[in-house]
Amino acid sequence: MGFLARLSRIVPLIAGLAVLAAVVYLVVSLVRGSTRAKEVVIVMFTWITAALSAFCAMLSLYALLEGNGAVLELGVSCLAVGLVGLGVTRWCRHVFVKNHPHYKDASQRARVIRRWPWSR
Repeated sequence: MGFLARLSRIVPLIAGLAVLAAVVYLVVSLVRGSTRAKEVVIVMFTWITAALSAFCAMLSLYALLEGNGAVLELGVSCLAVGLVGLGVTRWCRHVFVKNHPHYKDASQRARVIRRWPWSR
């Protein structure tokens, strides 16, 4: 029960991530389409939650080595949110690729064709 009480400190982080996802999805879906918006949100949240998890893991490790219990509890709570978010994001990607198999190996980068003057 105490862990859930400490987890409630992370509610603003969860709310901020939800608002960010909604705004990005709405903007990209209006500009490009809903399929592209889903892809952008999945990629963006994969990076955000991975970075959040890495930062919170380092914070928790440092707090553990320093013996700071309050920061350790906050760091572990933040790490739990990051890891759950990363798991949900990867599950969403799995479902997205299952329903849109042409996105599986598609690279979104432009292909550069170099035409050197001496290669003609």
